Amino acid sequence: MSDCDCHIEARNAAERKTLRTVLLINLVMFFVEVTTGVLAQSTALIADSLDMLADALVYGLSLSAVGRSLKQKTRAASLSGLFQITLAALILLDVLRRFVSGSAPEADWMMAIALLGLVANTCCLYLIAKHRQGEVHMRASWIFTQNDVIANISVIVAGGLVALFQSPYPDLIVGFGIASLVLWGGIRIVRDARQAVMNTPVE
Repeated sequence: MSDCDCHIEARNAAERKTLRTVLLINLVMFFVEVTTGVLAQSTALIADSLDMLADALVYGLSLSAVGRSLKQKTRAASLSGLFQITLAALILLDVLRRFVSGSAPEADWMMAIALLGLVANTCCLYLIAKHRQGEVHMRASWIFTQNDVIANISVIVAGGLVALFQSPYPDLIVGFGIASLVLWGGIRIVRDARQAVMNTPVE
């Protein structure tokens, strides 16, 4: 095996290890956040939990693409982006439903669980940072993880505003903001995947 092959295999092994770890973290946090979000009637927490689930699926797609052809990696990234766009639409529907039917979010639970999510996602961001300049499937993972950290901070702020003003509107606004962030992240990833295809030399 040449030095180049050894380097590629080492990089692939490192990517797999990182993706497995962040996949597990996101799955655990999804179950924690969705359960708490439903009990606390928090749109922002539910939106963040669905973002965690989406990320877990994206990490799974990226994991399946490690060591495969550029075409397969690009397809994995494109599917990840399209999934994020679909998720954003579902979150927006939930925001609209709760705006019409009303909600009474529990601020303390919102802030506590969002803080736990922030710790988890900061760990994921640290792990993926070394791969952020890698191929398209890893760049997609980097974008998702950045968005997660922003979403967690937003939920914490929303919880504080809900407690301060005794109003559900900060929760709904942040839920809408997370949906917009997820939507934009999905669009960026689809664009990145298409650009990677365009820049691939024709054999």
